[in-house]
Parts: sequence; C-alpha cells; structure tokens
Amino acid sequence: MSKTSETAPPIEYPTGSARFILVATTIVCALLELIDTTVVNVALSEISGNIGASTTEIAWVVTSYGIANVLVIPLSAMLSALFGRKRYFTGSVLVFTFASLMCGLSDNLWMLVLWRFIQGLGGGGLLSTSQSIIYGAFPPEKASTATAIFGLGVILGPTFGPVMGGFITDNFSWHWIFFINVPIGVVAALLAWKYVPNLAGVKKPDKMDWWGIIFLIIGLGSLQYMLEEGGAKDWFESTEITIFALLAVLGLSSFIWRELKIDYPAVNLRLYKNFNLSMGNILNLVVGTAVTGSVFIFPLFAQTSLGWTATQTGAFMIPGAMSTAVAMIVVARLTKAGVNPKIIMIIGTVLMSTFLIWISNASPDAGSSFFFIPFLLRGVGAAFMMSPVIGLAVAGLTGRDLAQATGLSNMLRQMGGAMGIAFINIFLNTRTAQARSALSVNFTDFNQYASERLAGLSQRLIESGYAADEAASGAYRLLVNSFTRQQAVLAYCQGFFLMGLIILGCIPIILLLRYKKKKIEKPALTGH
Repeated sequence: MSKTSETAPPIEYPTGSARFILVATTIVCALLELIDTTVVNVALSEISGNIGASTTEIAWVVTSYGIANVLVIPLSAMLSALFGRKRYFTGSVLVFTFASLMCGLSDNLWMLVLWRFIQGLGGGGLLSTSQSIIYGAFPPEKASTATAIFGLGVILGPTFGPVMGGFITDNFSWHWIFFINVPIGVVAALLAWKYVPNLAGVKKPDKMDWWGIIFLIIGLGSLQYMLEEGGAKDWFESTEITIFALLAVLGLSSFIWRELKIDYPAVNLRLYKNFNLSMGNILNLVVGTAVTGSVFIFPLFAQTSLGWTATQTGAFMIPGAMSTAVAMIVVARLTKAGVNPKIIMIIGTVLMSTFLIWISNASPDAGSSFFFIPFLLRGVGAAFMMSPVIGLAVAGLTGRDLAQATGLSNMLRQMGGAMGIAFINIFLNTRTAQARSALSVNFTDFNQYASERLAGLSQRLIESGYAADEAASGAYRLLVNSFTRQQAVLAYCQGFFLMGLIILGCIPIILLLRYKKKKIEKPALTGH
C-alpha cells in the first residue's frame, strides 16, 4: 500500500462577530478610498479661492490622486505578498489617514497636491485588497454575499462623494472633507491589525520585478495624466499631451512584454488566459465608463444647465443609491437561488440604458420629478449589471491569484472611469460647438421668434422699472443666457443618448461569458 500524499490543510473562514468586524472594517476602508475619488470635485472652487490657485492648477488635486490610485492598484497583490497582507493593508490605512490629515492642514496648492498623491497611494492599496479580504471571509457557496457587499461599496462610494463634499463645503469648510477621514481611519487601522489575516501559502517573492514596476509606472501614470489633463490642454494639439501619449504606449507595451516573458512578474498577466476574467475586465472597463461617467456628467448638467446647487444635486442622488442597496440584496438572493448571472446582467444593462436614454429627453425646464424614476432605474441597473460581473470574473480563484485578479479588475474599472470622463468631455465640447452653430442660425434680428422674444423680455424689464436702454441690453443678455443654456442641454442630452447606446453594446460580451450552473445533488432513494 502506497503512502498517502499530504493534503493541504482545509481553509478556515472567520465566523460570527469576527467576520462581521472584518467585513465592516474592509468595506469602510474601500468606501473611504472611493468616496475620496469624487468628494473634492464639488469643493474645487472654494479650495482654489482659499489657497490662491487657478482653475487649471486646482485640477491637479484630482489628477494627482487618480494617478497614484491607478499605479498602486495592480501592484497591491505583489505588495501584499512582500509585506504580508495584514501589514500592507494596515499600513495603507495609516498612510491614507495621515495623508488626509495633512491635506486638511495644507495651506498652498503644491503641498495639497503632494499629500493628495500620497493619499492616493494609500487608498489604492485599500480597494483591491479589501475585495480579496471580503472574498476570503466567505466560503465558495456564499460568494454571492461577498460580491454584493463589495459591489455595494463600489457603486455607493462615487455616488456619495459629491453628496458629502457638497454638504461639508456648504456647512463647514473644505478642510473637513479630509479631516473626517482621520477618526474613521484610526479605528479602521486598529481593527485591521487585529482582524485581517495574512494570505495562507503565499511566500515573499524571491526576486523583485523592478523593470516591470518601472514600465507600469511610466505607462499607467502617463495614460492617466493624458486622460485627466487632455481636455484642458486641447489633446493632441498640445506637445505635452502627445509626449505623454507616446510614453503611455511605450511604457504599457514594454510592461506587457516584460510580464509575459519573466517567471516572477510584478503583475501576473497570464491570468488573462481565464476567459471569464478577460471578458469580465472588458465589462469592468465599460461599466466603469458608464457608472463613473453618469455620476460625473449629471451633476455638471444639473448645476450648469438646470441651475441646481451642489447640495441639491447630491441630495437628489441619494434615493438612487438606496435603490442600489436594495437591488444588491435582491441580486445576492437571485444568484444564491441559481439564476443565471448573465440574465441578471442583461436586465441591468437594459435598465442602465433606459435610464440614460430617458434623461436624454430632458428640457431646460426639467425639474427633479422628471429625473426621479430614471435614477431609481439607474440604481437597480447598476447593481444588476456590476455585481454579477465582479463575481464571475474572479470565480474559482484563490490566494495570490485572487489578489492579482481583483487588482486587475479594479484597475480597469478605475481606468474606465477616467476614459469615460475624458471621452465625455471631448464629446460635450464638440457637440456644444455644433449646437451653438445650429441654434445661432435662428438667433438674428431677422428671426420673427427671436425678435418677439426680445421685445417681450424688454417690455417686462421696463414694467419692472428699468429705463428703455437698460431694458433692451438686459433683455439681450437674458436671451443670450437662454440660448447658452439650450445649447448646453442639447449637448448633454446627446451625450446621455450615446452612453445609453454604448451600454447596450455590453450585451454581446455578457452572452460570451461562460457560466456552468452547479447541479444540486438529490439524496439517493433507499429501500425496495
């Protein structure tokens, strides 16, 4: 009789209060990171006025965080193996927390930009590591619960960022956008050190892939900078953007070649042999574009074209976020019941597309009631679309492979958001110019409607006590403002419609995903 081979020890999963605290800690850390990607957006004008920065310069507060984020996320699995997951995750929380404190204490632009970059380095280590920790806290049969919990954070974080940013800026000061992270971060670091386990069976790498890391930094850093700053610099009309585009192509090409060639890659790109991971990451790219893009474009639309305040815009998005929370629970139950996740994702795709095409019919006079139902559809659609793909893309992966896969998925979702915002800005600028040209044909003294409108506005101002010459110039300004508002609404609505069509393009990709329904074994019948 031969010796029995040694078997790997069974995986132990946390239970009870230990699992609750572990999951709560990690999801709060992921939320902190995601909220901080958008929380400063609504406070940029106040920050620029307070520290004396121009509109162009203040954009670096957002850009520096985004670049640092996208650099660290794909390297998080390697760093977890190098330092141990407990040390790396806790260290990331502490770096993020201390950098938040220093951001709030910053009194000039470049000090704030530096600490935002450091904050992004700490935050990038939280997102994908949180996902692998949450997945590791549940056995395979409860994977849908882990997916729902992490997916909720991914969707709610960018949504609540502007809400918190607007409320804090309007009622306190921009410094508290950063200070609020400090007590939460301190508690999270203490709990992480106590409850986050190291990955079992993952050894410290014998060699470091320094060239791979350098190529990744050059490639992704240049790409993120190009996407963030391209719109402000007129894209390839700028020598600077052209240089960074070339660096992005060279850096990423060299990175891919290097990672596929060596035996100790910093990022294991060979995981893309997994078909579902490849297709799932393509979907992550598109979903990142749609979810982040719609969160980015609607507040701009509401504030610039509809005249809403930042707080009003943020508050309006809360019911949609709540519908996402409810939908996540529904998705988890449907997945657990054995419903094909591809069906769930297709339903979500249709709902997201319906939301975008519905609001593409908005007029300059549209109120919050017009947008209420479509935003509920967006909340449900985002949950149905995103949650299953998060689970399918990493299904069956464990340990370091799971950590690598979550890093790649989150990186592409972040890049999708940056690409979505960049392309939306290009589209809006182009369509606004076209709308201005189309509408200006009717904006002449020879157009009967324009003349009657101008005369009516002038008469109202005269009745309000203005002199005839003041009323005439005032009426003209009001008509120009109305014209500008209409051209902006037209451009935004065309943007919403185009995004709706792009989302429908996900359906063929979803159908390509491989899903094998687990058979439920029936108990054997006994007796004669």
